[in-house]
Amino acid sequence: MEFLAEYASFLAKTATLVIALLIVLSAIAGLRGKGRRKPGGQLQVTRLNDFYKALRERLESGLLDKAQLKALRKQQAKADKQEKKKPEDKRRVFVLDFDGDIKASATESLRNEITALLTLATPRDEVVLRLESGGGLVHSYGLAASQLARIREAGIPLTICIDKVAASGGYMMACIGEKIVSAPFAVLGSIGVVAQMPNVNRLLKKHDIDFEVLTAGEYKRTLTVFGENTDKGREKFQEDLDITHKLFKDFVARYRPQLHIDEVATGEVWLGIAALNRQLVDELGTSDEYLSRSAREANVFHLRFAERKSLQERIGMAASGAVENTVVGLWSKLGRLR
Repeated sequence: MEFLAEYASFLAKTATLVIALLIVLSAIAGLRGKGRRKPGGQLQVTRLNDFYKALRERLESGLLDKAQLKALRKQQAKADKQEKKKPEDKRRVFVLDFDGDIKASATESLRNEITALLTLATPRDEVVLRLESGGGLVHSYGLAASQLARIREAGIPLTICIDKVAASGGYMMACIGEKIVSAPFAVLGSIGVVAQMPNVNRLLKKHDIDFEVLTAGEYKRTLTVFGENTDKGREKFQEDLDITHKLFKDFVARYRPQLHIDEVATGEVWLGIAALNRQLVDELGTSDEYLSRSAREANVFHLRFAERKSLQERIGMAASGAVENTVVGLWSKLGRLR
């Protein structure tokens, strides 16, 4: 027990020293950053054809003997030489990623990626979005969907690939695609609206605590966490939800008129296989399958807008990681000493 106490004390002192040092560095970074412009970012472009080629060549190196490999490389070099003589007339496929949280935080990067590709892409090209999202705030996903609509309005084919989930706000984005490709067991749908909140007014009354809500405008506040909710407020809140749901349904129906919208806009979700039968998606398959197939006849480029982190942000991330590693390390050590 004495050893454990000394070890815990040592770790606590070390953690305190590290955190103090990081706080000082963070303060210095904050002072240095004053008056400077907010850091921007940069667009990273990766040619996926080269990635797929490297995978194939690595597998060939592991499976073939030296003579076979030499003959194959000679044949490939000859084919590459012939290919270079041909005029460059391949179409281009631009690949984007959207990994959505409740606030659709990835929208900022998405808008920059779309702005960049629209300067070069033509209707002969294609944009593929690998989308993963269970939905979130209506206005946040509405903005994300509007960014994708820019691609459609420019006349550039848009394909949405869903490997895991595109529900609620995620499906709001997906429906804009001219083609939706879903993995067989991806989760799709949830065309509905939900809102929920606790109400502790009775608890406050029980302890003789008053809570006043003052508003200007009859419906400035319909439901509240602390105040006493009324039937009239509930009816108005439900009316607002119904209006939002109708707008959601109309939006989906606009981009996918083949849907029986009232049958699928019930808030339910379906796996990819069932979603295909309901025309929520157009074909089954994974994004890997779709892109590797595209790379055989097109130049495929992955675009990623990477935001630059300020020194203060990087220090904050380092501090968070250091604290987490310290706690995990301490827990692990104590576990082994039991």
